[in-house]
Amino acid sequence: MASDAVKEFTEDNFDSEVLKSDTPVLVDFWAPWCGPCRQIAPMIDELASENPAVKIGKVNIDDHPGVAQKFGISSIPTLLVFKAGEVSESFVGVRPKSALQEALDA
Repeated sequence: MASDAVKEFTEDNFDSEVLKSDTPVLVDFWAPWCGPCRQIAPMIDELASENPAVKIGKVNIDDHPGVAQKFGISSIPTLLVFKAGEVSESFVGVRPKSALQEALDA
């Protein structure tokens, strides 16, 4: 299960938690049946605990398909970095933790 540092983003809270956030936000679009999504989950937890100034969360695309559609998510895992309400970086598939950290630091 996700650590306490990893938030769950939904269709109800996405705008307030992500688009209106004052801090950078890393969003992991995933689904429970997705093997690579489960593979990167521990890395997402680590990034969340190591980057307290950054908001990190997940969107379950089965539960919240509207959010996934809004951002054109066609493959999972897809990770988007939002800064000032805009997508600044996107990663599709399993990526090294260092690449995600660099995107958060940029």
